[in-house]
Amino acid sequence: MPTSGCIELFGQAIESLSEDARAKMRAQQVGFIFQNFQLMPSMSALENVLMPLELFQIPNAKQLALEALQQVGLSHRAQHRPAELSGGEQQRVAIARAFVTKPKILFADEPTGNLDEETAKQIQNLLFELNQQQKTTLILVTHDHEFAQQCNRMLQLVHGQLQTFTPLPSPSVDKQSC
Repeated sequence: MPTSGCIELFGQAIESLSEDARAKMRAQQVGFIFQNFQLMPSMSALENVLMPLELFQIPNAKQLALEALQQVGLSHRAQHRPAELSGGEQQRVAIARAFVTKPKILFADEPTGNLDEETAKQIQNLLFELNQQQKTTLILVTHDHEFAQQCNRMLQLVHGQLQTFTPLPSPSVDKQSC
């Protein structure tokens, strides 16, 4: 909860909601992609993607999870556990899990921070592609200035103050809706 002020999400002040109501809002309208993937190690890729769908008893959950894995190019790795996947594959599973519920807003915290440069570029492209397809608001947190430049709006925290920056024009990069 904020120490001062008010945080509104989807027109509701979150501090006025009960813990259960906040959890329900997060689960049904908000997605998260973490830098360290946050996959359940004892579960397969499919089970990791299926988890949020089953929690809320979404019809056709298994089919939706399989389709999400196909979208990220991992349908052939559905039965593999995270330890059997590369870092890039684990991040793609995390992305599939985040997008499978079709969130209105998705927070991505350093989604390519643990990846090599080539894999990071692939993940960035995938993230923006799914963002466009699903019309999800993407809030991207990154130290990678080049990655941030792909967005149509950038905010930077400088000495505790939020500042707005306009990304520099780049003829080779289409601006994404972040």
